[in-house]
Amino acid sequence: MTRTLTFSLFFLVMLGLVGAGHWYVWARLVRDAQLPAPWHRLLSGLVVLLALSIPAAFVLGRQLGAEVGKQLAFVAFGWMGVLFLLLLSCAAWDVAGLFGRGALRLFTDTTPLDPERRTFLARLGSGSLAAIGLGLSGFAVRSAVANVRVEHVAVTLARLPADLDGYTIVQLSDMHVSHTIGRAFVSEIVASVNRLKPDLIVITGDLVDGTPDALRGSVEPLGGLHSRDGVFFVTGNHEYYTSMSDGAGGADAWIAELERLGIRTLRNERVSIGDGETAFDLAGVDDWSAARFGGGHGAALAKALGGRDAARTCVLLAHQPKQVEEAARLGVDLQLSGHTHGGQIWPFGYLVRLQQPFVDGLHRLGDTLIYVSRGTGYWGPPMRLATPAEVTKVVLKARA
Repeated sequence: MTRTLTFSLFFLVMLGLVGAGHWYVWARLVRDAQLPAPWHRLLSGLVVLLALSIPAAFVLGRQLGAEVGKQLAFVAFGWMGVLFLLLLSCAAWDVAGLFGRGALRLFTDTTPLDPERRTFLARLGSGSLAAIGLGLSGFAVRSAVANVRVEHVAVTLARLPADLDGYTIVQLSDMHVSHTIGRAFVSEIVASVNRLKPDLIVITGDLVDGTPDALRGSVEPLGGLHSRDGVFFVTGNHEYYTSMSDGAGGADAWIAELERLGIRTLRNERVSIGDGETAFDLAGVDDWSAARFGGGHGAALAKALGGRDAARTCVLLAHQPKQVEEAARLGVDLQLSGHTHGGQIWPFGYLVRLQQPFVDGLHRLGDTLIYVSRGTGYWGPPMRLATPAEVTKVVLKARA
C-alpha cells in the first residue's frame, strides 16, 4: 500500500469519525433541546461550519498562506478539543441517565411528564452539558498555554561512576512546532532550559509538524540551546509524517536542518559522554514506526549497542515507550521517551495504555528504568487536561 493511499484512507476514516461526533453533539445539544426555529437554524449552521473547518484546515491551510493557515488551524484544532469534551460530557450524561431511568422504573411509579415540563428539562440538560463542555475546554486551553513546568526527576543507576553523581540531563519531547506552536514558544523553552545549566540536552522526537521550509524560523531558536556536552535528538513518528503528507523530504530534511543548528541526531548509534572511566554511553534509535516510511530509516537498537562495554552505564533515547522492552533485554540502564503526552486530554491516557506500556513518569522494567515525558508542547487541540506539559530535568545518581 503506497503512502499516499495510506494517508487518504486515514483521512477518510477521520472524516467519518468527525462527522459522527458532530452529529451526536448536534443531536444532544441542539435537536433534543427543542429550540425555537431561529436558534435551531443558527446553531445547526454553526455546527456545520465548525465541522467543515477541520478538513479545511488540512486541505486549504497551506494553500492560503502562512498567516491564514495559522488562524484556520487555531479554529479547527481548538474546536476539535471542544468537540471531544462536549462528546465526553454528553456520553457521561447519557450513560448516567440510562442507569437512572432504569432505577426509576424498578423502584418508583413514574407518570409521563407534560410536554411543557419535558421541554424545560430538555433545554436545561442541553444547556448544562454545553456549559460543562465549554468550561472544561477553557480550563484545558489555559493549561496548554501556561508556562511549562520543570519536572525534577532523580534516577539512581547502579553502574554510574561516582564522579558523575549529580550529572544533569534536560529532556525536551513532543514540542510539535507547527502553525499553533511557533517561534515565541520555542524561544521561551530555550530560555527555560538554559537557566537550568544542564550537562546534556536531549530531544526525544516529535519536534515538528511540518516541513523545514514552513517552520525554519520557528525552530531556529533551538540553535541557542547550551550545555557542556551538547544537544542530541532522535526522531519521532511525526518527523516522518511530513514526508507522507507532502513529499518534502520528511525526517532527512529535518535531520539536516537540526545539524545546521548544532543539534546532533543519533540514528541507531551511540556516543560516549564524559572522559575516560568517568563516562557513560548515550545511544539513540529511530522511531519505532520509522521502517515503514523507507529511506533507510528504522529502529535498530542492537546495532546502536553493538560492541558496547557492558560495564558502562547506558542511557537510551527512544521516542516511544514500547521500545523499552528491547532495551531491557539488551541491558540499557535508563531510557528517556515521550510520544504519549501523558494522554494530553483526560481520559485519553487510558486509551494510550492499550498501545504503550507506560504513559508518563518513572517506571522500571526488569533492571531498566524508563522515564516518559508528558511532552513540552501539544498536538492538535491547544489543550491539556490533567496532564501539564513539562521540561524534564533528570539528575543521575550513583548508587552509594
